[in-house]
Amino acid sequence: MQDSSTSSQRTRHWAQINEVSFVAGMRLLFWVYKLLGRVPFRLLLYPVLGWYVVVNGRARSASRDYLQQVAAWRPQLGTRGNLADVFRHFRAFGESLLDKMLLWGGLFPLERVQLHGQEHIAGAIAAGRGGLLICTHLGNLDLCRVMARRYPDLRLTVLVHTRHAQAFNRMLAQLDPGSQLNLLQVTEMSPATAMMLADKVAQGEFVVIAGDRVPVSPAPRVAQASFMGRMAAFPVGPFVLASLLQCPVFLMFSRRTDDGARLDFEAFRDRVELPRKERQHRLDQLAGDYAARLEAHCLQAPFQWFNFYHFWAQPTLDHTDDRPAQH
Repeated sequence: MQDSSTSSQRTRHWAQINEVSFVAGMRLLFWVYKLLGRVPFRLLLYPVLGWYVVVNGRARSASRDYLQQVAAWRPQLGTRGNLADVFRHFRAFGESLLDKMLLWGGLFPLERVQLHGQEHIAGAIAAGRGGLLICTHLGNLDLCRVMARRYPDLRLTVLVHTRHAQAFNRMLAQLDPGSQLNLLQVTEMSPATAMMLADKVAQGEFVVIAGDRVPVSPAPRVAQASFMGRMAAFPVGPFVLASLLQCPVFLMFSRRTDDGARLDFEAFRDRVELPRKERQHRLDQLAGDYAARLEAHCLQAPFQWFNFYHFWAQPTLDHTDDRPAQH
């Protein structure tokens, strides 16, 4: 029988993963990179990662659970879900955090970012249509915000829950005050917020929302979908928002490559309708289609999906004082 402490650890919400100390270590390593380059950065990154993996049993366990599921679902990828793989997972996370800081510090080589499927977004921009862009915690989400600067006609409002990511967001703001300009902090979607977002879309803007973390709520509304061979809970918020905005829905995936980064854009729905009698069925269907695309991209870079909580556990919110630093 699973003891209560293990059960609590497995079901605790993602918003209670504490990364404050890890962010502090990354701040130091960022300056090492600026002064000495990436090789010394990586040499110093290993002890920081080693310490974090040792002390954060919750994230370590979640990483192992995810990587073992990848191994079971696609054994040909060669992942095993052992401690070495967990360390590799955290190393990729550390590299991703550095890339975020480099992006906002003006040091990331934007010319090395490959775009795929951008014609979907370009078509909407040319037609003066806004839309909803559903992203994930695969790779580096901040790329979409920086790439928007490269394409002035692409105007983004990124919905985030940053109450527990103040340390990292303060650091980004120090690197570039503009890092906070197109963020909209939301815990619950009020009618006033929905109307404001509808106005933005009507003016040709794009609203960005993550689709792979259940909301910060004691009883979140979710849909069930198969992900890597196991049923998992996905938030319905992006699909409900799409039905309210009555706009095209796109997906965005990013991942780090050997020589830079890659951004993939995909058309998802021209419009989302949620008839009352079929509402849950439609939500499950939408979540299933989204989960299938997320799975396909995660399997391209399994160590770059940074959801360090037990993804397949049914969501519950454990009210503690362990405040996170998620972003």
